[in-house]
Amino acid sequence: MALRSRLCIVTAAAFLAAAAAVTPAAAAHDDWDVTGGTGGNGGNHHHDPTGGNGGDHHGKHLYKGVVTANTLALRSAPNRGSQVIRYAHKGEVVSIFCKTGGETVKGNPLWYLLTDGTWAWGAARYIDNIGPAPRWC
Repeated sequence: MALRSRLCIVTAAAFLAAAAAVTPAAAAHDDWDVTGGTGGNGGNHHHDPTGGNGGDHHGKHLYKGVVTANTLALRSAPNRGSQVIRYAHKGEVVSIFCKTGGETVKGNPLWYLLTDGTWAWGAARYIDNIGPAPRWC
């Protein structure tokens, strides 16, 4: 595994560990509790006052999205040249940890870090937000 890939994974794991350490009272006022935004994926954006998780207050720091491509390669880094970790399919609902800039895909430079069993990057061009847009990594 390339050093850059390992650094991305370690950074994402550190963010997750920090999120787990936040007390419930502090979590209500931190910058992760996003209730709106513009997204940037060029798709449909829906406002969800529950925080984008269908009311599950235990996972309030994860965002949701739905895959719009027939098959979407999820990768080890936010670019099309990185290793494919797995594939997501059209209509699949994915958990999004955060967004970052990366290689532009059909005019959209944003990539989402997904947390569905594996940590992998998906091009935001092919993932429509369900609820608020994800926070920045």
